[in-house]
Amino acid sequence: MTRTEPVRRTRMPAPTHLRARDIEEFGRELDRLRAEVIASRGEDDARYIRRVIAAQRRLEVGGRTVMFASLLPPAWLTGTTMLAVAKILENMEIGHNVLHGQWDWMRDPDIHSTTWEWDFASPAEQWRHSHNYAHHTYTNVLGRDRDLGYGMLRVSPEQPWHPVYLAQPLYNLGLAAVFEYGIAIYDAEIDKAWQGEKGWGETAGQLARALRKAARQGLKDYVAFPLLGGPAFLPVLLGNLTANVTRNVWAHTIIVCGHFPAGTRTFTEDEIAEESRGEWYLRQLLGSANISGPALLHLLSGNLSHQIEHHLFPDLPSNRYAQIAPRVRELCERFGLPYTTGSLPRQTASVWRQITRLALPGPVRSATRRGRTEPVVPRAA
Repeated sequence: MTRTEPVRRTRMPAPTHLRARDIEEFGRELDRLRAEVIASRGEDDARYIRRVIAAQRRLEVGGRTVMFASLLPPAWLTGTTMLAVAKILENMEIGHNVLHGQWDWMRDPDIHSTTWEWDFASPAEQWRHSHNYAHHTYTNVLGRDRDLGYGMLRVSPEQPWHPVYLAQPLYNLGLAAVFEYGIAIYDAEIDKAWQGEKGWGETAGQLARALRKAARQGLKDYVAFPLLGGPAFLPVLLGNLTANVTRNVWAHTIIVCGHFPAGTRTFTEDEIAEESRGEWYLRQLLGSANISGPALLHLLSGNLSHQIEHHLFPDLPSNRYAQIAPRVRELCERFGLPYTTGSLPRQTASVWRQITRLALPGPVRSATRRGRTEPVVPRAA
């Protein structure tokens, strides 16, 4: 390409330097990377997920057992910590990724998206629809991605302001503590019934299933195991509550840091009209952010610390994200595309700045818009 050659712009307003054929080449490169990983899946990957599941179950059994001695403060702290880590692993690295179908290729009926039920208030079937389909298909599309602020938070300046958002820094804290219950109610799509987009009967059925699941979870953690603790009933109850809140706050933190910090952007429905495969990939990249850190962080985050790679390839085994992340980043550099990443403290602070700033009325110029609209010749040309 010469500098005098006419450039056909993509519908996406940013980045404006890419020609349509560059975007499609970007998509083909990612398709080749995905095919390479799929072709190389094998026993090492299967061994990985089975080891994680075994470790999670040992942590849960060990934590609950130690907690029966929780009249002794060291035992309470040890048991609660083990149980919290077990719950985080079960939700993040196991449940979330199994329900994405990342391990369906193993054809193991015990580790399959259609049979797995996780330790979370939201029924797996309802979550698969709201997350796998609605969110991952329409990532960060205003009016289509219901996960954009979960119907509660203003996380983009393009979202209309309402006085209720003045309190969002406070109720975001509350949402973090009860995250599993918020997601369970949210997945029932009460707002769609209220707006006439679905029937109240269907919504009531979904809500009833979510409430039954939440009741079973509550019975297990707040009645059955505390009763088994005998004289340690109250410490066991408090330990289970602490483990659940810890898991909820951690999951909330990882998820918002992958979707809402500075450097991510939102899209309109017009921008995704007749969206090509390359443009879909580009939207996933621009709407996501990674969290840098050690291997333990990646494991405990369910490898959602590689949110960019997860949004590009939601059905690839999670243990492969760290392996392909350098290649995705190099590809972004070749095409002159942003690759948003930062430490957990940095991304968390960025999200809270966004939530606090956007609680106020008026449009706020997002950092995602700055410095990204100057036409340049892509290095891939």
